[in-house]
Amino acid sequence: MHKTLPRFLSFPITICLVTFSSFVLFSCDSNSVNTVLTPVDDNVLNVWWSEGYYPEETEAIQSSINAWQTKNNVDVQITFFSEKDLVQQVENAIKAGNAPDIIYSYSIDLVLLPRLAWEGKLADVSSIIDPIKQSYDQEALKNVNYFNNQIQKRSYYAVPISQQTTYIHYWQDLLDQAGISNDKLPKEWDSFWRLWEVAQTNLTKQNINNIYAIGLPMSAVATDTFTVFEQFLEAYNVQLLDDQGKLRFDDPQVRQSIIKALQAYTNPYLENFVPPNAIEWGDPDNNINFLSNGTLMTANGSLSIPGSQKGDPINYFRRMRTIPWPNKPDNTPMRYVTSIKQIAILAETDRLEEAKSLVGFLVETENLEAYLQGAQGRFLPVMPAIAANEFWSSGKDPHIAVAITQFDNARSSYVVLNPAYSEVLAQNVWGEVIHAIATNQITPEKGADQAIEKITDIFSQWK
Repeated sequence: MHKTLPRFLSFPITICLVTFSSFVLFSCDSNSVNTVLTPVDDNVLNVWWSEGYYPEETEAIQSSINAWQTKNNVDVQITFFSEKDLVQQVENAIKAGNAPDIIYSYSIDLVLLPRLAWEGKLADVSSIIDPIKQSYDQEALKNVNYFNNQIQKRSYYAVPISQQTTYIHYWQDLLDQAGISNDKLPKEWDSFWRLWEVAQTNLTKQNINNIYAIGLPMSAVATDTFTVFEQFLEAYNVQLLDDQGKLRFDDPQVRQSIIKALQAYTNPYLENFVPPNAIEWGDPDNNINFLSNGTLMTANGSLSIPGSQKGDPINYFRRMRTIPWPNKPDNTPMRYVTSIKQIAILAETDRLEEAKSLVGFLVETENLEAYLQGAQGRFLPVMPAIAANEFWSSGKDPHIAVAITQFDNARSSYVVLNPAYSEVLAQNVWGEVIHAIATNQITPEKGADQAIEKITDIFSQWK
């Protein structure tokens, strides 16, 4: 018989995750919400945007678009998609010759924009960025300086608005119940991961059997799988590409380190320290399992988990902790893989100047800061002037304060070195082999070989 959670472990959890199986349309000249049944309207400026996790996030972007629309007397339609639908819908619309003018999603910088830029399907937005270049972190600008293979030239093909990396969250009261205090969290790699397994074992001895140690996605469908695993590759010093963007699989050490990373990532699942259904998780599910007290800790590619609890001071300030990753296995400090969230304009738009005007308005400091704060700070600023404001810099927010430090030792995704890597992520190559290892279909050695073979094939076809 399962023991009931102690009272102090049973605080109500507010799970604020928005996932839509279909997309909805918000017309900026009305308050109506309608299911989209028809293609984009050629008579208006069309914006396709990822549905916000929080109402304030959606309200902020709508408010800015409304203000621009009124000022410029231009009709705008903003269509909100679930994140999982938007990328495919954009691709379908481009093929059908009926694409929107402006697109934004949380994952397009990793899985879509590098390829669209390569194919010449994005508009050059240098005229937006050049006047405000000094307002940006220079690393953010490197992430939107894409190569257009059609004209054999690099330029700015998207506009940065925020940045993210992968964070670790845990429940302090659950760890206390397991007999482990927060001042005992080790920085050494193996000891750090073993601590959560010990905590689960200790809770099980108390007949608390419904809490797992670690919330790592093991599915082939969640983008969280490759996002978190990229951090494991970094931990094991796997350098997949050289500085020229060429694969390094001819170095046998690369294969051995991939194997170690795959073993480290999947072993907790195989040893029953990760929820059994992690092999089926979509992107919200590691959040949901953690927020439901189903896992002691989890890793996540944004601050959406603490952001969902801002309305509950007990959960946000007392129970939940955000901490840096442990040192790498070689005991050097962890380097964080980052990505830059971006707005892009499709090259085939017949409203290019209007689209540029709107995007330029959205990244004005006041408007961009309102959007990022509306997103509850789950993405971090790419403009130092915004980062200097109290919301981000006061140190009063325990989660944001830790998150900001992670960007002091960071590197960009491999998609910046070679856009072919965006196809590796789009096909979730790492998720596929992780799922196969977790379900005992293949060994880590075989998984590494399959990943290397598939990645090599993807790069060879990138023309």
